[in-house]
Amino acid sequence: MRLILPAFVIAAVLLVSGPGRAQDPTPSDNPEMAAMLEADQAVRHGMTPERLRDRAFLQNMIAEDAERRRRTRALLEAGALRTARDYRAAAFVFQHGSTPEDYLLAHSLAVAALARGDSESAWIAAATLDRYLQMTGKAQIYGTQTRKTPDGPPTLDPYDRDLVPDSLRTALGVPPRADQDARLAALNAAPAPPVPAPPANANGPDGS
Repeated sequence: MRLILPAFVIAAVLLVSGPGRAQDPTPSDNPEMAAMLEADQAVRHGMTPERLRDRAFLQNMIAEDAERRRRTRALLEAGALRTARDYRAAAFVFQHGSTPEDYLLAHSLAVAALARGDSESAWIAAATLDRYLQMTGKAQIYGTQTRKTPDGPPTLDPYDRDLVPDSLRTALGVPPRADQDARLAALNAAPAPPVPAPPANANGPDGS
């Protein structure tokens, strides 16, 4: 006895398994997002204390950072960021934000990159959480953030050193506590940069 299939069943089978059915391609990294990460890192390459005292440079960098965050947010909401590299790049852009929400979003982006198999996003996942915690008045837990206050030396505080063990820091690409303490000691032992002397005629030719 021959089995006769209804026409709609045959059509459904052809649509699902036919040789002409296009397969979803593997998503590619977003080139605009990659370019924004490159710009974000380039402006910070070789940063010196003198550069940080340049008000015009800082104002320009802050404005460019804000524009990169605005554009990254637009790409994210449009579904244009789909790969692990896209999410890692976006995490770095928002890590250089100005609000706790920026840092929390950066952390979420880094976690998304990790979920897509990008092990290089481990450190930025830890760093974004530390920065969010400190910006909300809490102690960091990994030790990725060094702060310099106007009237004090560089410090890791507030820092809950005991919440996570060094094994977890190592798993996330963060140096162990002993290495952190050694680096901090070296920073505090370094001589302070000299304050530039004012021009000889700063107060007028008669010194007044």
